[in-house]
Amino acid sequence: MGNEKTSHSRTDRRRSKVKNTIGNSVSVTLFGESHSEGIGVVIDGLAPGIRVDCQFIAEQLELRRPKSQISTPRVEKDNFRILSGVYEGKTTGTPICIVIPNEDIKSEDYGEIRFKMRPSHADFTANEKYHGFEDFRGGGHFSGRITAALVAAGAIAIDALKNKGILIESRIVRLGGVDNPENIEEIILDAKTKGDSVGGVIETVVTGLPTGVGEPWFDSMESMLSHAVFSIPAVKGIEFGAGFSVADMLGSEANDPFRVVDGKIVTETNNNGGINGGITNGMPVVFSTAIKPTPTIFKEQNTVDIRDNSNTTLMASGRHDPCIVPRVGVVLDSVTALVLCDLLSARFGTDWMAN
Repeated sequence: MGNEKTSHSRTDRRRSKVKNTIGNSVSVTLFGESHSEGIGVVIDGLAPGIRVDCQFIAEQLELRRPKSQISTPRVEKDNFRILSGVYEGKTTGTPICIVIPNEDIKSEDYGEIRFKMRPSHADFTANEKYHGFEDFRGGGHFSGRITAALVAAGAIAIDALKNKGILIESRIVRLGGVDNPENIEEIILDAKTKGDSVGGVIETVVTGLPTGVGEPWFDSMESMLSHAVFSIPAVKGIEFGAGFSVADMLGSEANDPFRVVDGKIVTETNNNGGINGGITNGMPVVFSTAIKPTPTIFKEQNTVDIRDNSNTTLMASGRHDPCIVPRVGVVLDSVTALVLCDLLSARFGTDWMAN
């Protein structure tokens, strides 16, 4: 029986697939871990001739960076380097590789909890998938730190889309159970003083998109955006337009009647979030994303020790955000931009992004 189990385990390892790439016409590959030498991204398929504004990339990374007491004390400088794919400020059409060094790391904070699985983190699932060989420090490859690479890549896409009249904007619409909060810092600090954390909801609006973008069924606008948005750590839900509330509406309430205004076909309402049949209808694409509370809290929690499969408790250590919601908006903008570049390139051809 022992030999059979070993053989089965080895077979599982051979069949295991590791994939960190998204996109078809324009693809994005992430690499690195929270406490490795650095993190980065490779963007393949962007048209040649797209402007790359390093100052704008830096500004976008600044939006993601921790702020004051409502964020983690870990503050990375994010001094990114573009290793390839850009020459004299323009994309060359070949893969773009961006590397961001990790400098403010304290790996010793994680030594004592190597075998204690942090509740609602990826510790247990990563250990199962990678058979204990994963870099667990700071969450490793599952850390929100990796989103800095997404923001760097997204900045190029956001700028290219802006040049085509397509704008993306995200804002906090709910935090800690409060709608349209004005006292964001107060809500977060209140949870922090209690050793707890809070989550929230961010609304993203895309304007200027042409009609006809998106593919039916599996590569629909909703499908592709959802795929990318759920790659962001702590995302637990997404809804488009009126979202789940349409379940309580009548058809006469949920439908978006068409009208012609100044020669352009529009809808009177936008309950469908600018998408019909998975394809853009010319109205703003609107979706809301649910962000869970940061799973690391400074309260004792039940967990297990995988060394002997025993029940135990865990008290958090290290540096963590009591709430990541204020830092997620720019990440949502970034992944949205990358998906749009992919779908627009599929619709109009890769060179359309640079024309």
